[in-house]
Amino acid sequence: MNRDAPGRPVRRVLLMAPQPFFEWRGSPIRVGFTAQALAELGFAVDLLVMPIGEPREIPGVRLFRAANPFGIRRLPIGPSIAKAALDAMLAAKAVSLGRRQRYDVVHGIEDAGLIAVLVGRRLRAAVIFEKHSDPASYRGGMLRNLVLRAYGHVEAAAVRSADAVIGTSPGLVAQATRIRPDVAAHHIFDIPSSLTEAAGEDVRTVRQRLTGGEDRVLITYVGSFAVYQGIDLMFESMPPILEAAPASRFVVIGGSPDEVATRRAWLERRGHEDRVAFVGHVAPDRLPAYLRASDILLSPRLAGVNAPLKLLDYLKAGRAIVASDIEANRFVLDEESALLVEPTVPALVAGVRRLLDDVALRERLGRQGRTKIDTLYNFSEFRRRLAVCYQGLFRT
Repeated sequence: MNRDAPGRPVRRVLLMAPQPFFEWRGSPIRVGFTAQALAELGFAVDLLVMPIGEPREIPGVRLFRAANPFGIRRLPIGPSIAKAALDAMLAAKAVSLGRRQRYDVVHGIEDAGLIAVLVGRRLRAAVIFEKHSDPASYRGGMLRNLVLRAYGHVEAAAVRSADAVIGTSPGLVAQATRIRPDVAAHHIFDIPSSLTEAAGEDVRTVRQRLTGGEDRVLITYVGSFAVYQGIDLMFESMPPILEAAPASRFVVIGGSPDEVATRRAWLERRGHEDRVAFVGHVAPDRLPAYLRASDILLSPRLAGVNAPLKLLDYLKAGRAIVASDIEANRFVLDEESALLVEPTVPALVAGVRRLLDDVALRERLGRQGRTKIDTLYNFSEFRRRLAVCYQGLFRT
């Protein structure tokens, strides 16, 4: 994989991501890191993405977009009819690129996995299928569940045919090995959503704005308002915490305007609206300052088999975490790096109040959490594990 190895041509990779690119959310952020890592490892990378998203340049990477004859402007997270339509356009573009360029590896993410198999076999290239999520997490109405069932079969076909599989969590790797026990399955975890470190002045500015310059303890949540994130659990816990700790303030990062309006009205009816700050979406390069300016970070998640990306941003901030004691959180957290509590209102309230009263414990948990980033969940280790996966494809 060395670009300068005598007599060895540069290996070319077609990396296919069926998500908007670029967009500040989990999978697109990871796709950017994957493309960057492959380029740094000496591969020539062509990144093929959906026709939606912001411009994004990555050194050593050529960006291509699928056609959009349907005029689709937005893609929700998870499988959908609109996504299936654009997947067809993604496949057509992949075939077109394969006619013009020889690839050594075709790397398909999520629903591009089967496309990668079909294109890769036609080109006689090695194939990698990368799994970011569990389709069961997106279940809803009858039509949506039918789409998810169909996608489950597509995903299983990709696992059975790929030369290697990447999972972002141990649970996703286990799902792949249940489908095909002999598959070369690699756990390549997520890393914090930004490589930017919080600057001291930025942290002070954010904290001044959130506290109004007063001596407050900031309790911060980052994420969507989806039920599985434990959003109801968190809001139900706010009144008893705020009533017991007058210096405490909540900061909520995320949620749509309608979702925020609904929650704000709920707080108003209970007389606590002035002690909860809704700051909307914060870009990952700005998020480190908000997290570092906080005192306690929350992950009240209720379900899932993949680790929440926000936990890595939390750990990077070096601030104490209170998290529900479920499998998804434990993929990243343990008792040394977070206060893990049962996913109930009384347990969450008790956990937050314990940290409000114990500054030394907050500081110790924060230090231990940051150690996990410095020693494991960082870009260098992400790139190393990706290199191991790719080396396995070319081993003779």
